[in-house]
Amino acid sequence: MARHVDVVVIGGGPGGYPAAIRAAQLGKKVLLVERHKLGGECLNYGCIPSKALIHASNVVQAIGRAAEWGIDTGPAHVDMVRLQAWKQSVVEKLVNGVATLEKGNGVEVAFAEASFLDAKSVRMRTSDGRTEDVEFGDAIVATGGRPSDLPAFRFDGKRVISTKEALELTAIPKALLVIGGGISGLEIGTFYAKLGTRVVVIELLEQLLPGMDPEVVRIVERHLKKLGVEFHTKSQGKAWHEEGGQAVVEAETPEGPLTVRTDIILVTVGRRPNTDGLAADKAGVKTNPKGYVVVDSQLRTSNRHVFAIGDVVGQPFLAHKATMEGLTAAEVIGGEPVEVDYRAMPSAIFTDPEIATVGLLEPQAAAEGRAVKTARVSFGAIGRALAQAE
Repeated sequence: MARHVDVVVIGGGPGGYPAAIRAAQLGKKVLLVERHKLGGECLNYGCIPSKALIHASNVVQAIGRAAEWGIDTGPAHVDMVRLQAWKQSVVEKLVNGVATLEKGNGVEVAFAEASFLDAKSVRMRTSDGRTEDVEFGDAIVATGGRPSDLPAFRFDGKRVISTKEALELTAIPKALLVIGGGISGLEIGTFYAKLGTRVVVIELLEQLLPGMDPEVVRIVERHLKKLGVEFHTKSQGKAWHEEGGQAVVEAETPEGPLTVRTDIILVTVGRRPNTDGLAADKAGVKTNPKGYVVVDSQLRTSNRHVFAIGDVVGQPFLAHKATMEGLTAAEVIGGEPVEVDYRAMPSAIFTDPEIATVGLLEPQAAAEGRAVKTARVSFGAIGRALAQAE
């Protein structure tokens, strides 16, 4: 016989785990179902690991410049095995912190795969094959997404890798080819460039960081060139093969064919939703042609008692956006008259220099016919920036 909970949250990432806590705070009996690790993709394989490694590469770069400030050091040596161990310790502390928060707020956590049986129940299946059925008053789908690959560049976990594997390498590659010059590709590419890797970036669209203010992108491009990063826009990787212990990649650029020899091919061309295996149709939950769950301004799906949040509902793929959506969905379930509002959503990109935005970009505001007023301050006029040699 199926047991009953007020709210079941499927997925314990940055959208799901805060949603579960908020629902419990509002007096609901909550079950959080996570198939792998609490914290989801962001905490375990994305946001947190990348920021830890990026910090380490900035330290390496600072050591290389220390003599400018009267500090004599020897050349920095990076032990990637120890660096990865430190990074993992940071991740594990945060994962344990999430578990403590759930327990402290009275949320039950189950480690299992969950799929819908019908409009009011799910089946949990553990890794050892055991199953349990759970009826719910409301459900929140927070299953996230995963990296997409390309027909000519399928992930194999060794030569062609996703961001997950790129953040777990235990040796610094001599050469790295990044297919996709968006946020993840440039953040990881910059990290390895600072460690001495020869990095080449291929981007299909007209600029790196597609959608970002072109003026800002030009500044990032200048710094990439200083790091020795080679990049090609309006270009496309076509094929690759093994030769002499390396991958040989063939690409098309506006200047003609390009051949790149590399140790690693990192594919960062977007994400796809984790809705396969969810059996959303059994719950009357509609998805769009790309598999993303369709929701309204309160994160309700076509089933009024099923909500969806985070990457599984589409862009932007941001952890704090998922958190906001999770809190909103929980409060709607709790009877609060709220809806999601994306107008002043912040965003940060950890390139060099870093980029921060809130709300509309200048080109977006101009395209909407708004009167735009801009102000510009050079880093060279900011005391703190000069004092930190930025």
